[in-house]
Amino acid sequence: MNAVDLMRASFDAAVAAADPLRIVANCLPDRPLGRVLVVGAGKAAASMALAVERAWPDVLLEGVVITRYAHGLPTARIRVVEAGHPVPDAAGESATREILERVSDLRRDDLLLVLVSGGGSSLLSLPVPDVSMYALKSVTGMLLASGAPIGEMNIVRKHLSQIAGGRLAAAAAARDAQVLALIISDVTGDSPTDIASGPCAPDPSTCADALAVLSRWKVSAPAEVFTWLQRGAEGEVPETPKPNDPLFARVENRVIATAHRSLEAAAEVFRSAGVTAVVLGDTVTGEAREVAKVYAALVREIRTHNQPFKPPVALISGGECTVTLPAGTPGRGGRCTEFLLSLAIELDGMPDVHALACDTDGIDGSENNAGALLTPDSFDRAAGHGVAAPDVLVEHDAYGYFETARQLIVTGPTRTNVNDYRVILIGRAT
Repeated sequence: MNAVDLMRASFDAAVAAADPLRIVANCLPDRPLGRVLVVGAGKAAASMALAVERAWPDVLLEGVVITRYAHGLPTARIRVVEAGHPVPDAAGESATREILERVSDLRRDDLLLVLVSGGGSSLLSLPVPDVSMYALKSVTGMLLASGAPIGEMNIVRKHLSQIAGGRLAAAAAARDAQVLALIISDVTGDSPTDIASGPCAPDPSTCADALAVLSRWKVSAPAEVFTWLQRGAEGEVPETPKPNDPLFARVENRVIATAHRSLEAAAEVFRSAGVTAVVLGDTVTGEAREVAKVYAALVREIRTHNQPFKPPVALISGGECTVTLPAGTPGRGGRCTEFLLSLAIELDGMPDVHALACDTDGIDGSENNAGALLTPDSFDRAAGHGVAAPDVLVEHDAYGYFETARQLIVTGPTRTNVNDYRVILIGRAT
């Protein structure tokens, strides 16, 4: 198997390790005494719902889940709603309101089964009183462009939502129902409070923390957002449920897929091919172009001195980098392709070095590709069409660069999400 095929096989293995249709059935509890209400949101919501239906063909269940546009699947008993991501919209607002209304009908013997995956923060989009959907969309867009890490973005979104930050669990607890959240993690650390803004998890952050995030990233949110958060900081409106709140006694948050498990599945592909595989971690963050510079330094050390690893070796990592767009720069692509473009500049066509970077949800940023490939001839491919990598990097048009080089990877929606997958393969010829 050549270098490109081997890297593609490793990415496929990483995605398969987080495929809901393979893993959800083994994570379900014993059949409940009462009925099952299935709700949820995220890029994996439709496939998770379908997996529940297949595993429980005779269980009395119903519900509604929200997923990104073009991520739906045909289901029989659980309704799938497609809505806006990463900026929320009216479809998500309406479906979220329906979820809360259905939860209000639960009884003690019932089970609320919550299917949570990355993307849920924007899909579960029911703003708090006095904050309009327009304002919620506006502040979300500003945060996305600011370069703020996803964890800090979610601190703000939790305190502007009627369902995030543990408030869905609180609604079910008011009915004395049992709650189980099955979670596919797309965040570093895999904490349930951070994934999809933690609809069933206690929230240690505060409205004051949310105000600090807006200040730190210089986000000029609408006045109604600031007013609401300030009222929360002053104790005039309720905070999100906190750790040790008794309402969580009948709530379980169970993480069933993580980036690290997917990275290990990918590593096994390389090991089976006789290539040393090194997992550098699943918590890599920072500006994509700067992270690439660090990785390039490691590659040069390996190629020049066979240290700290001897080729052939695959350097594998996950996590979620960021791309900060200057005002007036629309950009095309996402953090995976920007990482590869910066890496290409640093390596300057170094022989016997190949790389792949893709988002496991199948969509890298603003376009329709999962990511891209980098090969020793990528520079030549693009230069032959008059495209210079440094100029394109300034414009944040990594998509355009790899489109010109014909090295985009397009998978379509994978209907799961355990964040980014990156591999640099050193010393294996094509």
